[in-house]
Amino acid sequence: MVAQRELSEAEVDRVFHALATSTRRDILRRTIEREQSVSTLASEYEMSFAAVQKHVAVLEAADLIVKRAEGRERLVRANPEMIARARALLARYEELWRSRVARLDELLAEPPASASDTTTDTTDDSRTEEGD
Repeated sequence: MVAQRELSEAEVDRVFHALATSTRRDILRRTIEREQSVSTLASEYEMSFAAVQKHVAVLEAADLIVKRAEGRERLVRANPEMIARARALLARYEELWRSRVARLDELLAEPPASASDTTTDTTDDSRTEEGD
């Protein structure tokens, strides 16, 4: 098994940007299932071929997909290595938030301080200024 290096800040930004729209997430999903031509992908959306190409370019810049030429066609497939690296990043974020929620749960579950710990001496001091 090849050790995965951590994503750079620029790579993280590109991955999150690439996954920010539903069309790009759908293109990624489709290319995980099987390699497809950009033309085939474009036929699935109610947008221009050029618009789909731009979405593919964003995914490619994030290294989430790989594009290759076969004759006149451009074939697109998901890049499992980068997807695994992105999943590892998200798993680290998930662990961070789970630990924070667990700590919050611990704080909320702590029994409240007893009444004798929180009250001050409440003896009635009925002295007035006149009696001093």
